[in-house]
Amino acid sequence: MIMRNVRRCAAAAAALLLTGCGGDAGDDTGKGEAVALTKQQVRETLPAGEAMAGWKETARPTAVEVDDLYRRQACPVEGNAGCENSRFYGASTFRHADDASHVTFLVLAYDSEQAARDAYDVLWDGHYAKKAGPGAKTFGLGPIGDERDARFGTSGFRGEPGAVTQTRVGTTLLWSEAASAGRGGIDEDRVRALATVLAERARQAQNGDSPSAALDG
Repeated sequence: MIMRNVRRCAAAAAALLLTGCGGDAGDDTGKGEAVALTKQQVRETLPAGEAMAGWKETARPTAVEVDDLYRRQACPVEGNAGCENSRFYGASTFRHADDASHVTFLVLAYDSEQAARDAYDVLWDGHYAKKAGPGAKTFGLGPIGDERDARFGTSGFRGEPGAVTQTRVGTTLLWSEAASAGRGGIDEDRVRALATVLAERARQAQNGDSPSAALDG
């Protein structure tokens, strides 16, 4: 399938400028096996205001333990499949200062890399891939994370653009859900930049560093 090829094959490196990255977004941790993140690390992985130049924070980064309520939110498929061995769930939301675009970042942290790997297809195929609307097309994110998928389509009844990305970085699954109330508010390059920032911050957290990756203007 096309989406499998996008996921498994690294596309050409995205021409993105990130500040505070400390390395390529597709690098391995370089510090051994991926570690499970704490609740504080999940919260720090989520971009905050200072990491999002040109965007206004509308919901500050928040992380919670995965219980029955949040399992239904993070894994809204039959039996909440995909949430097995998940530990923490977090989100932050932004609106662009110059247009009607908005983005929500989501992080689901597992107790092992294998658990995150097992959940990847379950959640992408079962729920998140559908959030870009019918007829959405796949597009490449570049070599970010360990697995990645993206679809660009519509978010409303009038054809407003919308996109969703899913990335696995070690023990975490990451999503960016971007949309605009009008045409032209978001495009593939903007969505790619947003997903890259989140993936790099997750990589930094799993390296034991303070996440610092940010949009460059």
